[in-house]
Amino acid sequence: MAALAFLDREHTVAGPGFSRWLIPPAALAVHLCIGQAYATSVYKNALVAHFDTSLTAIGVIFSIAIVMLGVSAAVMGTWVDRVGPRKAMFAAACFWASGFLVGALGIGTDQLWLVYLGYGFIGGIGLGIGYISPVSTLIKWFPDRPGLATG
Repeated sequence: MAALAFLDREHTVAGPGFSRWLIPPAALAVHLCIGQAYATSVYKNALVAHFDTSLTAIGVIFSIAIVMLGVSAAVMGTWVDRVGPRKAMFAAACFWASGFLVGALGIGTDQLWLVYLGYGFIGGIGLGIGYISPVSTLIKWFPDRPGLATG
């Protein structure tokens, strides 16, 4: 893992003069990316038609993703604190993107279970790690403004 050494916690310590006000826009960008999960209602009818299934069957995709968000945030929270924000957000991006790829494979091959696995399960893990990483980072950078840090 020497190739990913730049993600180690030792490399994430800010130098003198670093403005903590650069952290909230970065956290917002991460949350805007993972917030795409809440756009399911925009394309759910297209998935119902594509898979020729019920709205309930398509709704399960979102349900799995949100359950995995909660589970992975709870389970991975200590890991996020231990490894730091770079490695955690990199892992979140890998899970989120992999979930999209597996979900796209499911759509391309007409296999709904692959969408459950990809977008729901794998992508949901990325959602959880991607949610908790910026929030925990903001809390550490803004101990004097916890309301700002947590939203």
